[in-house]
Amino acid sequence: MELLEGYLKIALSSLAVYIFIIVAIRLFGKKELAQLSIIDLVFILLISNAVQNAMVGSDSTLSGGLIAASTLFLANYLFKFLIYRFPKLGDFVQGTEMILIYKGQLNKANMVKARISHEEIMEAIREHGVAETREVDLAVLEIDGNISIISNEYKHRTIRKRKGRNKVMKNE
Repeated sequence: MELLEGYLKIALSSLAVYIFIIVAIRLFGKKELAQLSIIDLVFILLISNAVQNAMVGSDSTLSGGLIAASTLFLANYLFKFLIYRFPKLGDFVQGTEMILIYKGQLNKANMVKARISHEEIMEAIREHGVAETREVDLAVLEIDGNISIISNEYKHRTIRKRKGRNKVMKNE
């Protein structure tokens, strides 16, 4: 019976750590997930080491580790199911996408809310092959932390056939 109580303690501790990490990531900003710097990677590695003992305590056996891992897998599966089943819960836990640029205009309020600097948005724009914000129809911070860019550059191109060959023309 004592062995079962020990495993139950490991399972509950693992669940508590899982929920704590989700809440902490949500509080510290979603952009951190998709844009890991070396500092963020080291931080995640150290967090995992720091919470290991909180989950398994002094039980360093294979079965203790498997109970902790199984609890995390089960909690993750149930959490994803609940988020899928109840979209409002997903919005609460993961947040929603944010418009950063609309028709070439920066949405500074959303940039402040998402803690994204002008340099970071410019880097994302350049990564999508666009030089200036005025060329962007839409830039969205997705819930996974990626920034999607839709450029008006592609809307202004047409393909015209001329003497049997295709030619890309830019409409003015």
